[in-house]
Amino acid sequence: MLDASALTRCRHRVHLDNEYPQQLAGAPEDAGVRQRQEAATAKRDEVRELYLEREGHRWTVVDRTLSRAQRAAATLAACAAGAQRIWGAVLPDEPDTGRRGHAEFLVREPEGDGYFPVVVVNHKVTDPGSGALFSDLYEWDPKPDPDRKPRTQLRDQVRLAHLYRMLERHGVAAREPFGGAIGPAVDGIYVHDLSDALENYDLRLADRVAVARGERETAPSQIGECRSCPWWPQCREQLTERRDVSLVAVGSRAEVLRDIGIRTIDELAAYTGEEPESWPHGSFEDAVTTAKAWLAGVPLVRKVADVSVTRADIEVDVDMESYQERGAYLWGTLLNVDGVSAYRPFVTWDPLPTADEGRSFAEFWQWLMAERAAAAASGKTFAAYCYSRAAEDKWLLASARRFAGTPGIPTVEEVREFIDGPQWVDVYQAVSEQFVCPNGKGLKKVAPVAGFHWRDGEASGEASMGWYRLAVGYDGEPDAGQRERLLEYNEDDVVATKVLREWMTDRAAAEIPLASEL
Repeated sequence: MLDASALTRCRHRVHLDNEYPQQLAGAPEDAGVRQRQEAATAKRDEVRELYLEREGHRWTVVDRTLSRAQRAAATLAACAAGAQRIWGAVLPDEPDTGRRGHAEFLVREPEGDGYFPVVVVNHKVTDPGSGALFSDLYEWDPKPDPDRKPRTQLRDQVRLAHLYRMLERHGVAAREPFGGAIGPAVDGIYVHDLSDALENYDLRLADRVAVARGERETAPSQIGECRSCPWWPQCREQLTERRDVSLVAVGSRAEVLRDIGIRTIDELAAYTGEEPESWPHGSFEDAVTTAKAWLAGVPLVRKVADVSVTRADIEVDVDMESYQERGAYLWGTLLNVDGVSAYRPFVTWDPLPTADEGRSFAEFWQWLMAERAAAAASGKTFAAYCYSRAAEDKWLLASARRFAGTPGIPTVEEVREFIDGPQWVDVYQAVSEQFVCPNGKGLKKVAPVAGFHWRDGEASGEASMGWYRLAVGYDGEPDAGQRERLLEYNEDDVVATKVLREWMTDRAAAEIPLASEL
């Protein structure tokens, strides 16, 4: 039996999950996956309580302590009774089609007896723009929204198509093939028109069912999903043994290469032909260089003869720590003046979400702008650095919006002026432009090449999520030791950024080979 998640999952993983379930049961759980699951569960509980507190009389709630078969029977009984909204809906397993599914809730169509499936997710479902079909949380009335545009989420669309087909099977699907998704903001329901998605869904289902039943062969190939897959150690060993090209050209790029007869790293490294017409993303030349670097065993390769990064008289390295979509609780800084560095964190230990986050952000911003102004007043240059600016930019702008009017909070325009200017430097961008990185471009992959190592052997963004829960006491008493651990981790991140950019300035050109030298 397959739920909708298997339809967007790696085909080889579907095969392994179904062929060797006993091995899967004993596999260690990925911490990041567990945290995302816990966050999603918390979001669903939040939405459930919101609905039941405001309009409990409209809801039929399926008892989640019942067996799966009992919940499915209760769901169909509620549909037959004409329930307006059904929370915790489970649909009967379908041994013939291989389908298994559940929805957070079902909404009865305003004029008719059928139901629309709705899911609650912990990722964004729309972006600023226009054209998304959007409905009020409490009344199903999809209309084009002038302020939202659809955000591509294949997994949501496939899950809703899966549920719609299951509703069809029992004659309780709405006449229009629609489904809904509620995102983290819980400000309405993004409505998916499934008209064009159902045919693709049917093909996906047929393929994954055939794979699960052993009717179609699969083979490992590295994709983004591998990072959190319990089967990855086994697959990586197989791929390394045959020097598979996906080890250096991940995902769809490997498929394009196989289509032109390139299956191994050796074949890609030796390739001298034209770039494939359907090359999906990234530099093809860099892919060839990555293959050469893999064979040579070098961790980085220079694209340019002279490596450079913006430097200044007054330098501040910045690293932000956030918890899911709840907020940014820590802005860590490292001030560097005349060769002397000082770490300073701006932090709130009130569990997110909290108004105290605005206080800590305001203090960080005022301090940063004061250092900037002091540099200008003394005729010195100034630069602030981060590594991969997307997260910092997101929370700088979001904090300005969320805490507008709070003393010390900048306007969105003030934040924009700073992050769009030359004094906000992304070291990740400088690395990307000047190096090929066979093992990845993350700070924890690149900084060790420059000689920096984190004090905590378990340091990672995903691990810090678990530390934060303990630090603020989400699940018990706050743990002061985990607070110190987070501060140490954050300090190491800003020091790593400093060490990396100084290494780029002083030693990288002498220590790292040029691509043409491989």
